[in-house]
Amino acid sequence: MEFAHISMLGLLLVVLVLFAWGRWRYDVVALMAMLAVVLAGWVPANDALAGFGHPAVITVAAVLTISRALSNAGTVDLLTARIMPLTGSLYAHIGLMALVVGFASAFMNNVGALALMLPVALASARKRERSPGILLMPLAFGSILGGLATVIGTPPNIIIATYRADLTGEAFSMFDFTPVGGLVALVGIAFVSLVGWRLLPRGVGADSGGHVEIDSYICELRVAEGSDLIGERLGSLSEVFSDDAMAVGLVRGKNQYLHPHAWRVLEQGDLLIVRTDPEALRPLLEKNGLELVASKLSGLENIKPEDLRLVEATVPPRSPLEGRDSAFLRRRTGQTVSVVAMAREGASIRTRVRDQTFRAGDVLLLQGEPDSIDDSIADLGLLPLAERDIKLNRPMRALTGLVVFAVALTLGATVMSLPIALLLAVVIYVLIDLLPVRELYRDIDWSVLVLLGGMMAVGQALMTTGTTDLVAGAIVQVTDGLSPIWVLTLVLVATMCLSDLVNNAATALIMAPIAYGVSLQMGVNPDAFLMAVAIGASCAFLTPIGHQSNTLVMGPGGYRFGDYWRMGLPLEIIIVLVAVPAISYFWPL
Repeated sequence: MEFAHISMLGLLLVVLVLFAWGRWRYDVVALMAMLAVVLAGWVPANDALAGFGHPAVITVAAVLTISRALSNAGTVDLLTARIMPLTGSLYAHIGLMALVVGFASAFMNNVGALALMLPVALASARKRERSPGILLMPLAFGSILGGLATVIGTPPNIIIATYRADLTGEAFSMFDFTPVGGLVALVGIAFVSLVGWRLLPRGVGADSGGHVEIDSYICELRVAEGSDLIGERLGSLSEVFSDDAMAVGLVRGKNQYLHPHAWRVLEQGDLLIVRTDPEALRPLLEKNGLELVASKLSGLENIKPEDLRLVEATVPPRSPLEGRDSAFLRRRTGQTVSVVAMAREGASIRTRVRDQTFRAGDVLLLQGEPDSIDDSIADLGLLPLAERDIKLNRPMRALTGLVVFAVALTLGATVMSLPIALLLAVVIYVLIDLLPVRELYRDIDWSVLVLLGGMMAVGQALMTTGTTDLVAGAIVQVTDGLSPIWVLTLVLVATMCLSDLVNNAATALIMAPIAYGVSLQMGVNPDAFLMAVAIGASCAFLTPIGHQSNTLVMGPGGYRFGDYWRMGLPLEIIIVLVAVPAISYFWPL
């Protein structure tokens, strides 16, 4: 084996380990890998940088921007309003919500479609007095499945389509993915709606009073002057609070952390770190002479504390708050919004809220001025969990948004390239004010674009060094004697497993040249193997970190890390059983 092959395989292994480790961001790893292949002389510098202007990168950016325009138009809200009267049955409730988000994600960003539907799902859960836990994981999985149906539904499909164009001069068209991806999506949504939600832990799926099922907020309560709790021992608080709250920490003086031993006596001014349900928070304050601790808000001194609004919101992936703290939030909002409580699944929080670094999936209880807090939440990229009004008063805007998008897709399939057609739609949205200029770049995930641009150079290096042919030859040799259908299954399963650990776009970029090389050496239809990579790269259902949609519902749904594989593993098995025959039928080997 040549030195270049060994070095390239070693670099690829390092990249995969760093992706799976998660210590560094995907885009940073991709940039380091791109620089490595350039410095090694495997890819010219100009060719490596050309990846950032690749049609796949432009298409992904355009789809993300169009998602914002369709959101502003109220397109998904209008569709949701039409199905709400049909959610009386639990099966219909889950199925219709999953179908709507799946349909939306076929034409817009998966996470964007889920973000639009998340508050609607929570509001409908309250109205029907059902636990959000039985709705939100099927909703997240539906957003992932729907993206399989079209070329713009998910980044792996865009990558596979443009990869085919680079090799053959002809890309997969808009609906080439529909026969296989659409069938997989329909079967998958049927499974999560009829059977999958029953596989979740009983506590998650149990009916409740309709509030978000989280492990309760961590908040700080000050023992005020005259409080009945002064002189009480911490051990007696369990009787005072009943089941409404539990003290998990104590701060006295200036940041003097004390262990909440049962024998400690409470003093005036003590800060109790308390775990409590948000609905029980206000009665808890009034009954026991406690004050909710929040940072002082600039310019709001004349507003009474009881007049400030409390809003629940979740931190989605890519929010400016991810990796930041409450001090950053206050600075970003001009000292007009503060975090008074937070909840996080999968971790026990026993320290002060101000000491926490926010993660995707955290649920925050925010306090701020009634008229401006909604704008602040939007600027931070947070998703409000309170019930919102369906935008029924804007049907013409919703229709206009759909017509512009449909015309762009038609042009992209006939007279011009798809990236140019989508960019034309973006310009029209700006001109007709469906997309304000200030929001033009808000929803673009720059880390994904950098990841795509960097990893394209790595994919090019795999081919120029001959490493792709080497790996493909090894796979063909190992599977010698097996039917092509079994090799296709192996490629699909391997891609799915990799996607559960690595970003789906990176998975597609790594597996596409390998799958193509295997098909050529076996003398079978390469389109079938590229379709297998497209399906497998988008099917990450085993963990909350496999896809951003999974992360987004973890907090509001009250899920734990190990809950995902209960529904995700049988779903992935079903996908393999459906996808392999469908691929072999529509794309004969």
